[in-house]
Amino acid sequence: MVTPMVITIFLSFLFSIHHHHHVTCTTSTTTTTTTTQRFKQAPKFYNSPNCPSQPTDGTCSDEAVHVAMTLDVKYLRGSMAAILSVLQHSSCPENIIFHFVTAASKSKTSTVILNTTLTNSFPYLKFQIYPFDDATVAGLISTSIRSALDCPLNYARNYMANLLPDCVRKIVYLDSDLILIDDIAKLAATPFTNEAVLAAPEYCNANFSIYFTPTFWSNPSLSMTFANRKACYFNTGVMVIDLERWRDGGYTEQIQEWMELQKRMRIYELGSLPPFLLVFAGKIVPVDHRWNQHGLGGDNFRGLCRGLHPGPVSLMHWSGKGKPWARLDAKHPCPLDALWDPYDLLETPFALET
Repeated sequence: MVTPMVITIFLSFLFSIHHHHHVTCTTSTTTTTTTTQRFKQAPKFYNSPNCPSQPTDGTCSDEAVHVAMTLDVKYLRGSMAAILSVLQHSSCPENIIFHFVTAASKSKTSTVILNTTLTNSFPYLKFQIYPFDDATVAGLISTSIRSALDCPLNYARNYMANLLPDCVRKIVYLDSDLILIDDIAKLAATPFTNEAVLAAPEYCNANFSIYFTPTFWSNPSLSMTFANRKACYFNTGVMVIDLERWRDGGYTEQIQEWMELQKRMRIYELGSLPPFLLVFAGKIVPVDHRWNQHGLGGDNFRGLCRGLHPGPVSLMHWSGKGKPWARLDAKHPCPLDALWDPYDLLETPFALET
């Protein structure tokens, strides 16, 4: 557990900025080495006595908390830590079902590696792996300021409602560069009001206009999209999504229409976030900021370390360029990376076999 004392110490590093998480697509020499990563086996976590009985109907249970994440070999170390943190802080860990989306274009071996790694480290985990046909979305992606944001797997969150079985009605979507230090069931239980389709922490102080180009704002037929909406920035790395309402409302198609328009007239600059904002900003259920203490990745240019925002913490999110595992490996960690480290399941090559 993170003690109030620890958090107080880190609160003295108090500045932060909004960042967008991305799955990195660039093929680099690291890809070959990451496939040989070996992970330790996590302990088994048991339900506390007052949990609803364990889901019997496999993937479909309404009693279960359904967690969706994308999975790729390059980010696997982050994903493993995130899974461990979810289980460790849950009072009903056996009632959690994970739904992992992988890129179908990657070789069969990478899916086998991911499957084997998960099974070996979490022998008791209830999970499904869904291949996402990333080739279909590749044609819709227009280049953004940072090529890493153009990765097709970034867009998998637009298609969760189609990828997951229809019987899965509600999911908590999580990025792989985060850890929870609180019970995910509390987040999953966010009450949905009105017609809302998703819930996430909102940041109404952020300058919303910067996410769209002057072309967008100067064209009334486009900018009118936000008329009568109190549109605020939200980070798509942590969301509760009502998949039933999503399917009924055809939201995947709505997001795709904006992406198609973007190919023709460049209405935004940044990756997969703006289409989400166009469709959902001002229409979401706001979630307490404790559930997405984001921006901890800081930036790699000046090696800035960021602190937590004021207030309680339930989830820490290393969005931004710097990932805690990379900084720990490079022996240049930021102070908060020490809080990620206990969830790292990577086996160090020189660890003695006990």
